[in-house]
Amino acid sequence: MAGTGSAPGDRGAPDLLARVEAGGLIAPPRSLVALLSGGRDSVCMLDLAVRARGPAAVVAIHVDYGLRPGSHDDADFCVSLCERLGVELALERPVRPETPGNLQAWARDVRYAAAARLAEARDATIVTGHTADDQVETILYRLASSPSRRALLGMKERDGRLARPLLGTARAEVTAYDEERGLTWREDATNAEERYARNRVRHGLLPELEAIHPAAVANVLRTASLLRDEAEILDALVAAELDGSGDASRGRISHARFAELSPALRRLVLQRLADAAAGRPVPGAARFADQVAGLTRGGSRLDLGDGVRAVLEGGVLRAEREG
Repeated sequence: MAGTGSAPGDRGAPDLLARVEAGGLIAPPRSLVALLSGGRDSVCMLDLAVRARGPAAVVAIHVDYGLRPGSHDDADFCVSLCERLGVELALERPVRPETPGNLQAWARDVRYAAAARLAEARDATIVTGHTADDQVETILYRLASSPSRRALLGMKERDGRLARPLLGTARAEVTAYDEERGLTWREDATNAEERYARNRVRHGLLPELEAIHPAAVANVLRTASLLRDEAEILDALVAAELDGSGDASRGRISHARFAELSPALRRLVLQRLADAAAGRPVPGAARFADQVAGLTRGGSRLDLGDGVRAVLEGGVLRAEREG
């Protein structure tokens, strides 16, 4: 289902473009790989990227999972949009796995893996259309489902090659931009289905929070921003401990020093070791910090979850992936 915009205009569009350019996330010299679902947010981001850098510096990528009726229509829409903007489009059609599992997680992994391959080959920055509304939904969802402080930090504007230039922009402003630019988009009917937890957050929890206080969304965003600033200080403390009493590059720390740390810093250090060993976040690893501190003999191992374990050998603590 397609959303339609009004005739092109210039009321708010130049302002958003100027803010995105001023943010520096899409600045040269790297070219841009734009994740394009066909929805209003990704259409907005692609248009901004093309206006800021020119079509030659941008390639869009669309993944047609074939998981719902109309997915091929979404792909056709993306083809037409990219032709109109003069942008190259990489179209992926992955094979749906036959084994049971979280299809949304599979789709997300496929999408980002495809974008990463393309960006690596071109030395490009990956840009997404995540908005401030997505940020709030992500924080609330993670807060309910993840036992870690990471839940409250939300998404980063820059995460390696990945950039989210619209993360400080409300979805309503994105809609206004598309309408002023005369852009159309596709509506994903599954976004209204309550069987998905994120949709229940969007359509149920958020309206209830705003009914409690009209500034609820702004307060969540402000709190997350403050916590991210404070997280930089905490991360520096963790790095100092690893640099001072172990080998940060190899992910090691003296077990005696680890046991001496305050409980909070001990949890942060263990989480850093687990994440480094896995090459990705290991949810809940920090909760085993006291148990790891209590290991008493060389060769001891403790499962930290998600295929990662703590290993104590020769008085040195490290984390490793099982197998």
